[in-house]
Amino acid sequence: MPQANDNIPHRPGGAHAPRTSELPTKGGDDPDVRFLAENTDLSPKQARELIREHGHDRAKLLEIARTMKAES
Repeated sequence: MPQANDNIPHRPGGAHAPRTSELPTKGGDDPDVRFLAENTDLSPKQARELIREHGHDRAKLLEIARTMKAES
């Protein structure tokens, strides 16, 4: 029997949200990917990889993205 949260994408700490192994393929599909790509010099692909590795904490992601920019 389907539950009310079956369509909620996985977010770390998302209680009973179903886990999925895939992230959206386009930057516009995930607001966190779009946010990170628009506010840093990262491509949507790089943003998805960063989110996959570090979660959806925007402050942490921005800090890491700035560090990546400084290193390159």
